[in-house]
Amino acid sequence: MTKPSTPPAHPSEVLFAGQRQLPTMPAVDHYAGSEKLIRKALALQAEMGPLFDITCDCEDGAAAGAEREHAAMCAELVMGSDNRFGRVGVRIHDVSHPGWREDLEILIPRAGERLPFVTLPKPCSAEDVSAQIAALRAIEAREGLGRRIPVHVLIETHGALRAVWEIAALDGVESLDFGLMDFVSDHQGAIPGSAMRSPGQFDHPLVRRAKCEIAAAALGNGAIPSHNVTTELKDRDIILADASRARSEFGYLRMWSIHPNQIAPILDAMRPDFDEVLMAADIIAAAMAAGWGPIQHAGKLHDRASYRYYWTLLQRARSTGATIPKDIEGLVAGR
Repeated sequence: MTKPSTPPAHPSEVLFAGQRQLPTMPAVDHYAGSEKLIRKALALQAEMGPLFDITCDCEDGAAAGAEREHAAMCAELVMGSDNRFGRVGVRIHDVSHPGWREDLEILIPRAGERLPFVTLPKPCSAEDVSAQIAALRAIEAREGLGRRIPVHVLIETHGALRAVWEIAALDGVESLDFGLMDFVSDHQGAIPGSAMRSPGQFDHPLVRRAKCEIAAAALGNGAIPSHNVTTELKDRDIILADASRARSEFGYLRMWSIHPNQIAPILDAMRPDFDEVLMAADIIAAAMAAGWGPIQHAGKLHDRASYRYYWTLLQRARSTGATIPKDIEGLVAGR
């Protein structure tokens, strides 16, 4: 009797065995503070699909004295029927604010089962991040959540940049986000205000150093580096150029948005070239047929090192809405 054949291993299992593969998430993180703006973002997400995350902002979005009500509103929207894709996260208050624990005490019991991430702003050390993660895990356990919510950490202080590799290595950290405005302000005039916008944000040596260090620490620890916002809200070419520099020069795989006009050009900048997507699909298909041994493609040798590159490129293409050849689309989607 012939034994049933064993299903072929998934590419991620073969190519990243024993390694921490980068998490897959949308290339845009769209911030919204008020209920009106969050609902507007939800409507746009329903129209475009899960190509961008929405972050409900409990830090800058809540009016002073109304923090509890704001967190409850965010929890309600996370759990609401308008959240079609489960890609609505929250940013809580920073560790020095008296209300950060209360944010978690409201959000996790009410919306923890649907939160894709919690963002922690303004830490000054790895210990600050660890303290907030410990509180998050304690509430998850008390509520019997049954899952650990990933954490995104904003690097925007001297202390956080100094400890960025330690922060990136903490269990549960999924993304490191660069907070440009606060980072420049934290230098108390030593960095000019022109470094808060282009081209200064890419050319000033201290800001370039910070961006490079954050991206390197994130990628070196299996986390996604997320780039700061662009201050341009209307000129599509400027938004596209800023996102393109973040992606191609600094290795950022995700970028913040603060206005709906910014979402599409950021996606365009983060989306791989279609010709390279086609080539990646051909190479991965040929590699699978060869049992992941070395192959030749267009006169060039490829092995598992290049397979890892092209496989992650296909995953990034899918997360940015690029067209993927049908014969491999299901594999990339995990089907």
